[in-house]
Amino acid sequence: MEKRVTFNEKTLPYLLVLPQIAITIAFFFWPSWQAIYQSVLLEDAFGGNTRFVWFDNFAHLFRDPAYYRSAMITAVFSLLVAGLGLSISLLLAVMADRIVRGATAYKAFLVWPYAVAPAVAGVLWGFLFNPAVGIVAWTLRIFGYEFNYVLNGGQALALIVFAAVWSQISYNFLFFLAGLQSIPKSLIEAAAIDGAGPGRRFWTIIFPLLSPTGFFLLVVNVIYAFFGTFGVVDGLTKGGPAKATEILVFKVYNDGFRGQDLGGSAAQSVILMAIVILLTVVQFRFIERKVHY
Repeated sequence: MEKRVTFNEKTLPYLLVLPQIAITIAFFFWPSWQAIYQSVLLEDAFGGNTRFVWFDNFAHLFRDPAYYRSAMITAVFSLLVAGLGLSISLLLAVMADRIVRGATAYKAFLVWPYAVAPAVAGVLWGFLFNPAVGIVAWTLRIFGYEFNYVLNGGQALALIVFAAVWSQISYNFLFFLAGLQSIPKSLIEAAAIDGAGPGRRFWTIIFPLLSPTGFFLLVVNVIYAFFGTFGVVDGLTKGGPAKATEILVFKVYNDGFRGQDLGGSAAQSVILMAIVILLTVVQFRFIERKVHY
């Protein structure tokens, strides 16, 4: 007979979830409402002169070629960060799951980058690839390749992609490794006895069983690419050179806090939030169909 714990106090469940609800309201719903409200206003930097302008801030954005350029950069950046981050993390998790000797040390080294903040990761990669004193840039110069992300926009974009992926790999690795270790070994052994090779076992057994973990990480990595990479860009390139790495989340900061265009910056944040919500809905609507729970 199954025993269940019951609580006679009806208010207890609400009290238990109250802290999380308060945090969500304080750090998500209230700032979101403030952004929506400010997006229809035209105000100075000190808030002394405020005028209601309806959707003029949005109309100005949609007429601005620089905004479309930033959106394209963000799309490319997000695809690369999510795609490379998930692929490399899965490869490392598969390798770690097969290691017998030194497995603990190997996993610990792979987890360490997660302790580094994105802004610090940007600074570290900036030191390594600094065109004047960076050891990696100096090594590439020996082999005849001039790497200068300060002047070359394509190299700067590639560098922030690498820094963002490196910063997120440990998070993805932990979930993939946990998913791999939860797969029954008997299934893999049975497939091996039937003559299936390592590649076939991975694509027909391991990968489908990892699909819930992969889907979760896909959603998380897309959100990370849109919002969590601000520190990497700010610490490494600050949107340069010539705005070649000015992704949308950094453009919100750049226009709002540096350009003092508070209404336009709020409108950008509303559009960015809508894009991420739409992408998440599309992922749950179409991609989740291929997930095997």
